[in-house]
Amino acid sequence: MKIFVTGIGVISAIGLNAAENLQSIKALRTGIRKSAEYKLMMGEVQLSNKQLVQMFNLPDEDYSRTTLLALPAAKEAWGNNQNDSRIRTGLISSTSVGGLDRTEKYYFQLRNKTSDNYSLMTHDNGRTTERLAEELAISGHISTISTACSSGANSIMQGARLIEANKLDRVVAGGSEPLATFDVRGFNSLNIYDDEICKPFDQNRKGLNLGEGAAFVVLESEQSISMTGNKPLCILSGWNNATDAFHQTASSPDGKGAYLAMKNALAKAGITPDKINYINAHGTGTGNNDLSESMALKNIFGDALPSFSSTKGFTGHTLAAAGAIEAVYCTLSLVSQATLPNVNYSSAMPETGMIPETHFRSTKIDYVLSNSFGFGGNCTCLIFRKY
Repeated sequence: MKIFVTGIGVISAIGLNAAENLQSIKALRTGIRKSAEYKLMMGEVQLSNKQLVQMFNLPDEDYSRTTLLALPAAKEAWGNNQNDSRIRTGLISSTSVGGLDRTEKYYFQLRNKTSDNYSLMTHDNGRTTERLAEELAISGHISTISTACSSGANSIMQGARLIEANKLDRVVAGGSEPLATFDVRGFNSLNIYDDEICKPFDQNRKGLNLGEGAAFVVLESEQSISMTGNKPLCILSGWNNATDAFHQTASSPDGKGAYLAMKNALAKAGITPDKINYINAHGTGTGNNDLSESMALKNIFGDALPSFSSTKGFTGHTLAAAGAIEAVYCTLSLVSQATLPNVNYSSAMPETGMIPETHFRSTKIDYVLSNSFGFGGNCTCLIFRKY
């Protein structure tokens, strides 16, 4: 069964829609800069909550930032689609922190005895999903996924599985993540935060930069596109989730979980490793992750490693949204027939000698592989094919 990607939407530190994101990538323009609030290098969406409400003509309600970022991305992906009782449509959204930004506001207000209990109404992870479902008028299937940094990719994988199992015909899938104080201080406490723009796969990498954003894709079956008339952008041909359960936060040194996810996704797509033309790596910029992923890539591709890069030097690590944002970037890679750059790279890691792609380079792209790895060894790989 073919599963088509017919819509994409994204908001990140480098753009408020897919076209702006692509233009920033082409121009090698990073969105990571020092945060006025946190005094750390971050990929912030340069719009306040109030500006997001106004810009996207949203109702003047008390939303979490997770929801405010998710709505424009999901609406862009949904486009001019209409609900049709003949098309079984679902929504799968993902997040790690949910409405934690609102919960933090409640906490600090509580300390000053000025708390508004309504803030707690946006705390749960499913709140954003429910709000998206209302906005898009989707009621066939609604679910929320939270598997740390692989959440967005797992949402897309789950959507594909539901279509393949003939449970749904069309799925809007993706993820949204804001910057929250809890996350920022938590990652900083792990001593894996770079005080400069992160350097994925570089010998001198020092850690990650957090980012925020949201992205969604529309997946459709052949039956669905025969009724919607939507033009496919690409095909989602392979997917897999695996785990090495090595550590609560660290990846295994040999990249076992990543290796299994890629190996099984290739098998699902029915292709051999030599068919992959470009890899959008997880590539956070931390010492552990980049070396572990590199070992897994070496084990899969050997000496025939295709062009690869991490795009987190543009957006920062957007956690639950990362897999969805990078799925959009993979779609743009296929549509543009170009590899995407790994910014801020200068020297190869001595353990592997692997050199990432550093330019937006036009070339023939048939298959793109996208990696997303979460805490606890939750590893997911998606494979997209040119339409």
